[in-house]
Amino acid sequence: MLTPGGLPPLDAGERERAAELAARIRARIADHGGWLPFSAFMQAALYEPGLGYYMADGAIFGGAGDFVTAPELSPLFAACLADAVAPLLAAAGDGEILELGAGSGRLARELVAALARRGCAPRRYRIVEPSPRLQERQRRLLEHADAGTTAFEWLAAPPRDAWSGVALANEVVDALPVDRFRVTAEGCEAIGVTADGDAFRWQTQPAGRELTAVVAGLQRRLLQPMPQGFNSELRIGQDVWLRDAAAALARGALVVIDYGLPRAQYYHASRDGGTLAAFRRHRRIADVLAAPGTQDLTAWVDFSALADAARAAGLDPAGFATQAHFLLATGIDTELARLVDAAPERDRAAHRQAAATLLLPGEMGERFKVMALARGIRGPFHGFGFRNLGASL
Repeated sequence: MLTPGGLPPLDAGERERAAELAARIRARIADHGGWLPFSAFMQAALYEPGLGYYMADGAIFGGAGDFVTAPELSPLFAACLADAVAPLLAAAGDGEILELGAGSGRLARELVAALARRGCAPRRYRIVEPSPRLQERQRRLLEHADAGTTAFEWLAAPPRDAWSGVALANEVVDALPVDRFRVTAEGCEAIGVTADGDAFRWQTQPAGRELTAVVAGLQRRLLQPMPQGFNSELRIGQDVWLRDAAAALARGALVVIDYGLPRAQYYHASRDGGTLAAFRRHRRIADVLAAPGTQDLTAWVDFSALADAARAAGLDPAGFATQAHFLLATGIDTELARLVDAAPERDRAAHRQAAATLLLPGEMGERFKVMALARGIRGPFHGFGFRNLGASL
């Protein structure tokens, strides 16, 4: 049985979890005078212990889940990433890898294997994973990985002791909470959440000092300021996330892969409404406030803001490319030929289709970007040779 939108209905466990989380959110709305910033709603919907989308049981990744990431789609992604990570590890010295949010663990498994084929597997691969159930899933996958001499370790938060190497954040920043706003003649107003019986609805109120200042700064940086009535979102909290993620990185780079745009395109007048979206079972859900904890909430990355946050954290935005340019520069054609030659005839078309999905502009090739944020090492970095826009963001 499907819902009118073509989705399977929530099962009893999902309904119970959504109801409990909704009750907690309504209590927080009441505690805040009847209105909650959307960033607080999104934080609860995704990360509430035991109830949030990433913190509870249920399928997320792959065909049986709600979305497919590049590592889930094809081993081509990890093989090409290894081609870029290997020289970064060499430049950092005896480096290790730190993955921030490892999803199913598929990227960790395939990246280590690809680096081992190149003779440069890291001695240690650490995973920062606050979700107990995702950590358990990763452990199950990686305990049988052909890791050679690489040791896998798990952390609940980024390390505090100095380390060198490469940090990876693949489809992590898009899941950091965002604040929504509307441009007004006086500056901006905040778009938050209020309770309406058992449901939630949008409601605006005058923006606080921080949101007002950030939007005003954004307007000053745009060649064409956002027009009155324009709706969008921004990530005030990503500065703290980036600072914490790279605080102990003494030498090396943080590589961010995600869907997003530079500032001028993100806040262009034609993009009124922003990029915030909800997904379940590979379908976009119209109501992002419905059934919290049972659907993924995500918004695109403003890579210009990420570059600004990097500079403030003592990192150099040393490489920026579309995913298509990055994969072409790191040898996806060679890796595809190797994969197809080794595959049974019945699997070869699927490998070619996966490569097309990774590369084509209408798929992941243009929507996804790859950014290298360096500390203590200097570019140019392999993989960013086709288009390096770091200085112009």
